[in-house]
Amino acid sequence: MAKLYFHYATMNAGKSTMLLQASYNYRERGMRTAIFIASHDDRAGRGRISSRIGLQSDAIAFDASDDLEAKVAALQADGTGQIACVFVDEAQFLSESQVWQLARIADRLHIPVMAYGLRTDFQGRLFPGSYALLAIADELREVRTICHCGRKATMVARLDADGKVAKEGAQVEVGGNDKYISYCRRHWEDIMMAD
Repeated sequence: MAKLYFHYATMNAGKSTMLLQASYNYRERGMRTAIFIASHDDRAGRGRISSRIGLQSDAIAFDASDDLEAKVAALQADGTGQIACVFVDEAQFLSESQVWQLARIADRLHIPVMAYGLRTDFQGRLFPGSYALLAIADELREVRTICHCGRKATMVARLDADGKVAKEGAQVEVGGNDKYISYCRRHWEDIMMAD
């Protein structure tokens, strides 16, 4: 039975690396995968996923208005082979309706869906895609990383252009190590409460 999985973590936990490795494992066995990434995450180029350790892959860029179920159904019907698994990077950027589309891919098209993304933003608030995935995914899997103190990091802080912790701003601002630092809840609260 196909399921919808949500692998969540803070920044720099290795989510993209895990996604690329899992897709490679399918392809190594002759199975076709479909990899999606939010179109506004163009750090590696539009429609491209790159991990911090150098793994890369082409992906299908999606916008908030795209119907992912229809895209996967079209891929299934294109004559180049069945899709064995669907992967979604930066899943926090999905809309609620797109999360339901992913559920239908698992439930009706019988294709496993592996979504990878952040749980919360730099202010400790759930992203819309993460909120919906936490609510309806069949399996939730936390990908762990650590704070500078050695405790499990569950929060992320955003840095401004001067390298100072940002306490307000738009929820979505794409960036990597240059903009975000993962912390345990205690140290995140300490930096967010500091003047």
